[in-house]
Amino acid sequence: MEPTDAVLRGLLATAPDALLAVDADGTIVYANDQAVHLFGWAREELLGCSVDVLVPERFRARHPALRAGYVGQPTVRPMGAGLELWARRKDGSEFPAEVSLSSFDTDDGPLMAAAIRDVTAARRTEQKFRAVLASAPDAIIGVDASGAIELVNAQAERLFGWSAEELVGRPIETLVPDAAHERHRRHRHDYAHDPQVRPMGAGISLSGRRRDGTEFPAEISLSAVVQGEVELVLAAVRDITERIELEKERRARAAQQRQEQSHRLESLGQLAGGVAHDFNNLLGVILNYATLIGRSVTDETVSADLGEIQAAAERGAALTRQLLTFARRDVVHTEPVEVNEVVEGVASMLSRTLGEHVALSLELGRGPLTVMADRHQLEHVLLNLALNARDAMPEGGSLTIRSERHHEPGAPVDTVVLRVCDTGTGMPPDVVARAFEPFFTTKSHSEGSGLGLATVYGIVRRSGGTVQIDSEPGVGTAVTIGLPATSLPTAVSRVEGTEHLGGHERVLLVEDEEALRVGTARLLSAHGYDVAVAGDGVEAVELLERLARRGDHVHVVLTDVAMPRMRGDELALRVSERHPDIPLVFMSGHEADATRLAGPVLAKPVAQHTLLRALREVIDA
Repeated sequence: MEPTDAVLRGLLATAPDALLAVDADGTIVYANDQAVHLFGWAREELLGCSVDVLVPERFRARHPALRAGYVGQPTVRPMGAGLELWARRKDGSEFPAEVSLSSFDTDDGPLMAAAIRDVTAARRTEQKFRAVLASAPDAIIGVDASGAIELVNAQAERLFGWSAEELVGRPIETLVPDAAHERHRRHRHDYAHDPQVRPMGAGISLSGRRRDGTEFPAEISLSAVVQGEVELVLAAVRDITERIELEKERRARAAQQRQEQSHRLESLGQLAGGVAHDFNNLLGVILNYATLIGRSVTDETVSADLGEIQAAAERGAALTRQLLTFARRDVVHTEPVEVNEVVEGVASMLSRTLGEHVALSLELGRGPLTVMADRHQLEHVLLNLALNARDAMPEGGSLTIRSERHHEPGAPVDTVVLRVCDTGTGMPPDVVARAFEPFFTTKSHSEGSGLGLATVYGIVRRSGGTVQIDSEPGVGTAVTIGLPATSLPTAVSRVEGTEHLGGHERVLLVEDEEALRVGTARLLSAHGYDVAVAGDGVEAVELLERLARRGDHVHVVLTDVAMPRMRGDELALRVSERHPDIPLVFMSGHEADATRLAGPVLAKPVAQHTLLRALREVIDA
């Protein structure tokens, strides 16, 4: 069905652009409502008027010739053909315009149709866009769907060494190293099918290529202009050569510092290991003989005194573990830990370590305040923070350790909060900002390594927690630690009787410390065991052979690890070769000795019930 004149007029009236029909002489014969609104003329004024009145005066002299040329050779010119055009309103104001042209024949002769669009807003947007490109600190490159460069800002010219005129129209691979061309095309193809904003510093290793062929490491952010399909991909390119060089230098310095620190810790670890071994042997003697005496004592006062001796020995063992914490990297042993118990245990040692000029106070919240953590590492955190606070109060002050349970609405679990607060010299903001960085310290090299707070941060984060410093010069410092609370029960020491843990089997006890050897043998004999003793590994091997020749069976070997002539792990190899049916239980005063041992390892000094239980479990197994 042919459209009627009314239908055509309706379609023209609803067109979004201003529409004009002009005859061969340039007279306007039709104008739609949008043309009336756009130019500010009444329709009656436009009809019959020359189209030249809509052209700015500075272009009017040339316009008849251009119009005549178009009439002589009419072709369709689409909107946005890239021509810089301007139009004039009735009030004399001008505006940038896009104009599409076409011609058609009528009974009255050929007419030229013009669709006019005011692109003032678009031009402003374009100007702003170009201003942004010019002021951007990074090189900006626009690439069309085919991979051709469409726009380049001044920073890109400086970075790559090409002018904008030279780059526009070239494939983007011009700026990519030769070896990466094929991979880049694949990435470009994939990005066109799934254009997502990729921010700067997305962790992708990229390189750029300059005009002179030199290459440089780069960070690149991507965004796409999408109208149905990807029309333009904008890439911001940043040369990160200097940053990488600085990072290499920083890593080299850090590696050197770590190596120096490692040597110091290794020396300290050897010293601490030797001290811990001998000290734990002494504590073991004290514990064993106190236990033996306690079996025959009925006087309550004497029993209480023996209890104090045992408690002191156990505190000494805890102190040894603390010393070893500074000299080794503990294997994380996560378990439910009651925070208040840890604080109180550390506080008993701190009261002697901090000195009389520092007042220690505890403000512990009501329990349970249980977290999943490594008990020894949590102790190390508190010790480290307390010693740092002591150093910040050379003239004296107060140190407060607080604990509480915090509930955050909507959080899956509560948080156990630990705060260590001092009234020391405090820190300025720039120092607080770097306080957790490894090897950063405000102390001299002889006073600190800068690893303390970095270690605290690592332990807390490994436990799933957070740590924060609030400090003000002249006021003091507060370190706040938050750890996820748990409802799991803490490990409870089993203090039930030990008589039923005894036995009648033969135990070969190997211990080089005579007092500890004698005391342990008496303790085992008191619980029914048949005990054979040896002063070191060599003597133990000889004794095993003699017993085997007589047909006397050894049910278990209980041996120290660090001994002269033959260590406990070497003894274990000999036993496994000649008597593979005999299990071993090891005792060690230094956890570094407890690696790769084929049997349970008991930390010296060994409590009576722990020793008896371990023997019973191994023999029964």
